[in-house]
Amino acid sequence: MKKKTTEIVLADERMVNKIFIIRGEKVMLDRDLAELYGVPTSQLNQAVKRNIERFPKDFVFQLTKQEVENWISQFVISNSEKMGLRKLPYAFTEHGILMLSSVLKSEKAVQVNIHIMRIFSKTRELLLTHKDILLKLEQMDKKVSGHDKQIKMLFDYLKQLIDKGDEEPRTVIEGYVKSKK
Repeated sequence: MKKKTTEIVLADERMVNKIFIIRGEKVMLDRDLAELYGVPTSQLNQAVKRNIERFPKDFVFQLTKQEVENWISQFVISNSEKMGLRKLPYAFTEHGILMLSSVLKSEKAVQVNIHIMRIFSKTRELLLTHKDILLKLEQMDKKVSGHDKQIKMLFDYLKQLIDKGDEEPRTVIEGYVKSKK
């Protein structure tokens, strides 16, 4: 049982490492999806082209040369041929990946799709958790910084009172004279 759990964790990590943020969307590239589905990239793209009505622009888009260059530079790879990029890759959003299972129609495609959808859900949950933590830290920072200002103001006021007290002449109260220190 231990080996299977380790394999699942490694598979999850492998898939997570293939999710990129391009144009503000979490996407997976056609070549990575083809590898996961066990089909050639050309076959995956051909299936999409045959069913293009199922893939609007918010489901799939082709990367520009500039986006590919930026993506490659993030991995410090100088030759795009080394990555097998002879054509500009397609990027599939979460919805596009979901649609792929209906187009590829293999048992493996369905299973891989289910797994990918679970990973997208987990990453969304993690992001929400991190946002909640950041929000709470910001709220705490505001509270503490507000108190810092109030404490400083209190000390400044006390210092003014002490300084003022030294300057004012002492008065006689019922026969006692208070002298300056």
